[in-house]
Amino acid sequence: MGHHHGHSHGHGHHHHHHSSNKKALLSAFILISLFMVVEVIGGVLTNSLALISDAGHMLSDAAALGLSYLAIRLGERKATNAKTFGYKRFEIIAASINGVTLLVISIYIVFEAVQRFMNPPEVESMGMLSISIIGLVVNIVAAWILMRGDKDENLNVRSAFLHVIGDMLGSAGAIVAALLIYFFNWEIADPVASVIVAVLIVISGWRVTKESFHILMEGVPEQIDMKEVKASLLELPKVTGVHDLHIWTITSGFPTLSCHVVIGPQATHDLVLSEAQTLLHDKFGIEHSTIQVEREEDGCPNPHDSCN
Repeated sequence: MGHHHGHSHGHGHHHHHHSSNKKALLSAFILISLFMVVEVIGGVLTNSLALISDAGHMLSDAAALGLSYLAIRLGERKATNAKTFGYKRFEIIAASINGVTLLVISIYIVFEAVQRFMNPPEVESMGMLSISIIGLVVNIVAAWILMRGDKDENLNVRSAFLHVIGDMLGSAGAIVAALLIYFFNWEIADPVASVIVAVLIVISGWRVTKESFHILMEGVPEQIDMKEVKASLLELPKVTGVHDLHIWTITSGFPTLSCHVVIGPQATHDLVLSEAQTLLHDKFGIEHSTIQVEREEDGCPNPHDSCN
């Protein structure tokens, strides 16, 4: 009894999420891209760094939404002989590019704000106020659109959602700064608001970058406990050992597992395989697993002790 492989697949529940995600991302992308142009022009005309920094955040938003939309479109493409998982991982690459962009933008904003603390320029506060109010409304609409996608499940939709929330806070900051400049002539409020936006951008950028790098490094999904998976498999009747266990994520909501299961002399290969896959599916939500079943007396057939 050499070794055998068993596979289980389930892709049914992905589809209805995808179409709602696609629509949500595309509508939010168009909305935010249009307003971003308005905000850049407004920021230059009113000489407001708070507006320009918010527009910088909007740019990363638009990029985030555009990349996320592209990722879902690409992720739908069929697997090929060269890319056996299709383009599903592109979504995670998009999220990581996104996170890094946010970090770069925030560094620029802080740098620019420091210059302004030293010599605050004149800011056209009424123009700044009206643009930032429209910005807030645009962001609320975009956030509402994205909330209808599955932002809790999908890292990509979530990274886009976080961008928009950060943006909303940015617009709110610009509104407060504009009011302070208008009523109290506190020109310093503009760079202060910009730095606050930059801090928000750093927080969301760091979180998305960290999560996407974890997936790109084939890390174990956060919701799955490796030790618990191993213990559960060992509790199956007639299973005497589990080794070479790997659990990773292909893309959001697609955990994958491979392992070797050792069975005793009386065990039925197919029965153990079926029990193991049912357990992984029902208890841990792992739909794609590849299990190599080995008889105890024959030992592991892998050459050169390559198992861990």
